[in-house]
Amino acid sequence: MLNDMMQALLPAVYPILRGDFNLSFAQIGILTLVYQITASILQPLIGFYTDKRPQPYLLPFAMLFSMMGLLTLAFAPSYEGLLVGATMLGLGSSIFHPESSRIARLSSGGAHGLAQSVFQVGGNFGSALGPLFAAYIVLPRGQHGLAWFAIAALAGMVIMSWLGHWYSSNGHARRPAKHVATRHLSVSPGQVRLAMTVLVMLLFSKYIYLASITNYYTFYLIHRFGLTVQSAQVCQFVFFGAVATGTVIGGPVGDRIGRKKVIWASILGVLPFTLALPYASLEMTVALSVVIGVVISSAFPAIVVYAQELIPGRTGMVSGLFFGLIFGVGGIGAAALGSLADRAGIDFVYQVCSFLPVIGLLTVLLPNVESTASKRAA
Repeated sequence: MLNDMMQALLPAVYPILRGDFNLSFAQIGILTLVYQITASILQPLIGFYTDKRPQPYLLPFAMLFSMMGLLTLAFAPSYEGLLVGATMLGLGSSIFHPESSRIARLSSGGAHGLAQSVFQVGGNFGSALGPLFAAYIVLPRGQHGLAWFAIAALAGMVIMSWLGHWYSSNGHARRPAKHVATRHLSVSPGQVRLAMTVLVMLLFSKYIYLASITNYYTFYLIHRFGLTVQSAQVCQFVFFGAVATGTVIGGPVGDRIGRKKVIWASILGVLPFTLALPYASLEMTVALSVVIGVVISSAFPAIVVYAQELIPGRTGMVSGLFFGLIFGVGGIGAAALGSLADRAGIDFVYQVCSFLPVIGLLTVLLPNVESTASKRAA
């Protein structure tokens, strides 16, 4: 929650930064791209390394880098300074996710989907708090108001130090797997490659759409319905709250009925609602955003656990790959959508993005890899 709340502050203060630095939508997109590409490239590398050599005490350094990023953003005198702050914020996230996701799986008692949901819902709740805190703490104080959240980073460093001690003292850090399976026993190497390609495409669909909400939803509401910045950020908080709810649902439901069914329902099932949103009234837009948030967010816990079962023994690498992928896809999507918004208008962005869930049809190509352990846990 603390980590993702700090990460969510960056897009939440875009309206403030746009006014202070006279930024275009394209510059906002590049700021997101720099932040998310930093996290995207490093996360799978860190996950691959810590699969062999777990580093539980690396976690407090993630919070340290995030704190330095926020302070840099708070006092940046120029756009270049904002890019440096965004890079440091991305570095903190890249260190945090692979190792913390491994701890979530280790503490699951076999209910891996539930554990992944609980872990991610903390992040979703933090993401929801980001725009709310931006509206009521940062907005009245301006750019410098971001510095107050260094307190949250310090609290995170204390918690992560305690968690690293628990992880190490229970022997997990001394028991890296030396001989692990490279794939699920019932799935051929070709099927693994196909399944991973499909999962990447599904995440592309999900996180390009989410990039439109995370980075430009406030601008859309202000432009289309004439809302104030504060009111628009409250609407974004409502959406992120719905995302947190969907994340809670996705993991345990996947434990019970199977990950593939959840992925089907989440990606393709959201299509009617995304198609309707660009043409809805304000009240209906908020209502549709709630439905979209709940449905589309239920996929990610199922996708992560599905991939972990597809490639057993590579928890850190798989977690780092997928968390890194969503940052990379989100960053590239934000930059592309920002450029599109400058050229064709913010309304057109949501009309185009409404068709992205059609990619959910690719789910039919995924093999069945539900493990006996998962079914017992359910």
